[in-house]
Amino acid sequence: MTRAAPPGRHDATTSQRQHTTSTATTPTPVVPSGSTGSGFGPKLLVPVLVGPLLNPINTTMVSVALAPISRDLGIGASQAIWLVAALYLASAIAQPTMGKLADRFGPKKVFLTGLVIVGIAGVVPEFLTGFGGAVFARVLIGIGTSSAYPAALTTLRQHSLRIGKPTPSLVLGALSITSLVSAAAGPPLGGALIAAFGWHAIFLVNVPLAVFGIVVAALWLPSDRLRPRPDEGLPVLTSLDPLGLLLMTGTVSALLVFLLDLSAGLWWLLGVAVVLLVALVLWELRAVKPFIDVRMLARNGALSRTYVRLFLAYVLAYTVTYGFSQWVQDVAGYSSDVAGYLQLPAAIVAGVVSFLVARKTAVRGPLIVAAVVPIVGGVLLLLLHAGSPVWLLLLAPALFGVPQALASVSNQAALYRVLPAESIGTAAGLSRTSVYIGAIAASSLIGGVFGQAPTTPDLHVLAWVIVGVAVLLSVLTIGDRALGRRAA
Repeated sequence: MTRAAPPGRHDATTSQRQHTTSTATTPTPVVPSGSTGSGFGPKLLVPVLVGPLLNPINTTMVSVALAPISRDLGIGASQAIWLVAALYLASAIAQPTMGKLADRFGPKKVFLTGLVIVGIAGVVPEFLTGFGGAVFARVLIGIGTSSAYPAALTTLRQHSLRIGKPTPSLVLGALSITSLVSAAAGPPLGGALIAAFGWHAIFLVNVPLAVFGIVVAALWLPSDRLRPRPDEGLPVLTSLDPLGLLLMTGTVSALLVFLLDLSAGLWWLLGVAVVLLVALVLWELRAVKPFIDVRMLARNGALSRTYVRLFLAYVLAYTVTYGFSQWVQDVAGYSSDVAGYLQLPAAIVAGVVSFLVARKTAVRGPLIVAAVVPIVGGVLLLLLHAGSPVWLLLLAPALFGVPQALASVSNQAALYRVLPAESIGTAAGLSRTSVYIGAIAASSLIGGVFGQAPTTPDLHVLAWVIVGVAVLLSVLTIGDRALGRRAA
């Protein structure tokens, strides 16, 4: 028996479908000023590429600041890790939220609003000088920077529809490379800023970055009036699905707070997360315009598996980024700026490898390599000790630059192929949520293993976990036949 739709659902859905059809079949043939013959010129690409670098650079720049902040504020390593977790928790929730807002109101408005929040966050620790102020600033940075990635992908997809040309693979690669290189460059930049100005500088640097982003976005991003509006016929609350947003926020928050401190034994939070997840699924199955389209996720196995790969890949990446940085300062005895420079080869390797693979259309081979190489990297971490030579301290993180590059570029290419056009912002935001849940899991792992201070045996425990996760990722990637398909 077919269940009747809830009252009012048929009319809203019919209106939505009719509007989508008319919009999709008659795109406005407008090419923004400054575009080249390809349709993707510098004036479009500069703001699109600048925005997504803010979140990655903030996520990794703090890795070399944890030790000096801990010493300055008199806190332990397990408490300092909240500076990492706060941004990830905020970002995990805000990314799909910002994507949903971009789908409804337009990517330019959402992106500019996010940049204003980032600029404000940069000066918060100057007025709230304690640990709470630093955590609050990290939350604001997470919310503000979350607008960039879904807004960028939404802008590119909508621009492609307007000019009738697909987004070039090199443009997508450039988006991934920008995020990747900025993440890899975060530790050396953070180390240099801390050495010159103190740890407050890693917050203040966001002010000029945000101002630059606001200027180029306001001048060069296409107007939101030019975008297709498939859900304009729906009421705002119906198209935004606030109840779905609240249930998703509760689910992710409960899960991530539980993961942040497993030693606390907050198992009731895991139960809350499960209950809210069930409620979320049941509600979204009935929603006219669901915040998370669970039917689409069930049908689109390639998209769901991409989310899983992103989660596992970033568990590996951030376990190395944060774990190695703390160990090399507290155990090997290097300063925060030198600890950052030791990870500079990883940035170089990631940049070179990502540029080489960005022009390729195949994703299966690079993703298999990205899954297998961390097994070797984990074994290499097992060789580290307090007196390890500098070349080994350089080689260990540098080796992880290869899987970081391949996983970032190729997973984004795989993601863009299967993103649903009508909800690209939300779907792109969920991909970042997968990344942040992976980062939170890495933070929880590091906090649980290191406790108040890291030791070499603790680092070796992390190394074995890295090997195990990499083996699981390898099995899942090699067995995914959908990765062998070429883009249409």
